[in-house]
Amino acid sequence: MKAFFGIGGYLPAEGYLSWQHLTFVSSLMVILIGLAIFVGLRQKSKTYREKNSVLIITAILIDSLEIFKIVFFGVRDSNPMIWVSELPLFLCSIQLIAIPLAAFSKGRLRDAALDFVLIFGMLGAVFGTYGAGQNYAAYPVLSFPNVISGITHSISGFASLYIGISGMSGMKKKNMPITFGILGGFCAAAYIVNSTVRNADGELYLNYMFLMRDDGTPYQIFYNLVNGNKILYPLIVVALFLLYITLFYLVVFFIRSKRSERQLPGIKS
Repeated sequence: MKAFFGIGGYLPAEGYLSWQHLTFVSSLMVILIGLAIFVGLRQKSKTYREKNSVLIITAILIDSLEIFKIVFFGVRDSNPMIWVSELPLFLCSIQLIAIPLAAFSKGRLRDAALDFVLIFGMLGAVFGTYGAGQNYAAYPVLSFPNVISGITHSISGFASLYIGISGMSGMKKKNMPITFGILGGFCAAAYIVNSTVRNADGELYLNYMFLMRDDGTPYQIFYNLVNGNKILYPLIVVALFLLYITLFYLVVFFIRSKRSERQLPGIKS
């Protein structure tokens, strides 16, 4: 248990894309997809309030686990400033705020938050488990950081699929500006934190939303394209996020229009 929690140091890491890594995250994927389908179909015909009860539990669970992780690291490492590097300003960790917004807010903000979780939840789950090269190269698969990270990312994926399957998200055009605003607000906050917080040596070291450098991600293509330009590179990253949201909405609108055409009398499918 000491090794699991990193008290006195962790055991050697099995490595990124090792069979242990792939087995663990694949197990999480099977569980989250199975639960989302089972619970989503079971709740689909129920009232919105009943559907939302599942999302409320999901929001409380994901935030409780993340808060516990931050507090534990702060106590273990005697570092009260640990929260600075654990702010919910990565694309995956935005769900720590987006899911509670979807569960507890009302009106168009709630609708846009539901859309946001639907659009990014599963994407974050995949990239935060299969694509978490930095974590699985540094820590053993069955260690506190990787287990908690795997579970919270899986919860995000569950919330995304559940919202889609149960029919909670309306994906309406009028919600698009708010959905863009949610992402834009987090990107602005991430850039401000990245540009102001320094380590003991006075150096900038945070890289929320990968707005400062690529860190070995596919963003390396664009980082190299503009030679790491401090203005162009983050603008490209944000533009890619917005493009993804736009394409997601357009695909949904296209599918709906085709369904409507098939349902109209006198129109052949």
